[in-house]
Amino acid sequence: MRVGTPTEIKNHEYRVGLTPESVRELSAHGHDVLVQSGAGLGIGADDAEYVAAGATIAETAAEIFEKCDMVVKVKEPQAVERAMLREGQILFTYLHLAPDPEQTADLVQSKATCIAYETVTGTGGLPLLKPMSQVAGRMSIQAGATALEKAHGGRGILLGGVPGVSPGKVTVIGGGVVGFNAAQMAAGLGADVTILDRNPDVLESLGHYFEARAKTRFSNKANLAECVADADLVIGAVLIPGAEAPKLVSREMLSTMRPGSVLVDVAIDQGGCFETSKATTHQDPTYVVDDIVHYCVANMPGAVSRTSTYALNNVTLPHALQIANKGWEAALRDDAHLAEGLNVWNGHVTYQAVADDLGYDYMPVSEIVGTKTT
Repeated sequence: MRVGTPTEIKNHEYRVGLTPESVRELSAHGHDVLVQSGAGLGIGADDAEYVAAGATIAETAAEIFEKCDMVVKVKEPQAVERAMLREGQILFTYLHLAPDPEQTADLVQSKATCIAYETVTGTGGLPLLKPMSQVAGRMSIQAGATALEKAHGGRGILLGGVPGVSPGKVTVIGGGVVGFNAAQMAAGLGADVTILDRNPDVLESLGHYFEARAKTRFSNKANLAECVADADLVIGAVLIPGAEAPKLVSREMLSTMRPGSVLVDVAIDQGGCFETSKATTHQDPTYVVDDIVHYCVANMPGAVSRTSTYALNNVTLPHALQIANKGWEAALRDDAHLAEGLNVWNGHVTYQAVADDLGYDYMPVSEIVGTKTT
């Protein structure tokens, strides 16, 4: 199979779909790999490293999309990239379709086979989303701490405090991978941390891990309102796989917060969990609503591109190899977890939550590739 990776063009996106090491693996399995010139510069990998790994360098993204059977990316294809997709071509990347009707419509129209990292399942989780959730959770505290500085519009709070001065208060909404990593970072800084979740098992696990270093509370409306009002920094870390995030913090709740407090919405890729959220970029990451600073960068891990790219390739490469070695139909038929990643195929929406949220007819993946026989 001919596999290609273009240079990412989303604002301040420095990650790349394939590292030189991943190219070497694909090449060793007999696949031709095309890499757009300069695609790896954001992780410190130049064209020569890709050539040494077995890649052919393409000068333009158009060449990648024209010649390759499978395009491996990081972020969702931008409009100019979606226009280059063709019928039957495989797209393997993050998509986050539920809050993005324009992208969904373009992918449906392209009749490409679109497999989303974020809905591929694994034993008890979402393994292709997990490393970026770990990065984003940890970064959310860095970003929030910076936004709390007075020069950036915040209250002028140091999260860890100093002797004789209380630490900042951090509320983390959601105790999954993002929330756990955010709480871990905040607690490590010495902040006063509270984690909210609706799953008693998650709360018990968090309580055992953090002991006295973080508090846990059941996430109901009363507890959520109380914790948000009391926080200097609120981290939105909720996820419903493939679906749009629920709006848990209303605009009305902002009036209960202290001016200069900060909201960091890590769920923004799925539409955000704050009513006042709108996607921002690393170039212009924050805005203010009702005296509350909002940080809603939709590709947070792109800022730490080398760490993020290698962490992502660790989990995406085995699936990319399955698809390249077997063809996408056999790969999905043989691996029910990978089959969960198929979101759009041949003009049909094949992921239930996306179809429900955006009003498309749903076509089950089993109708497309069948089921594995034993």
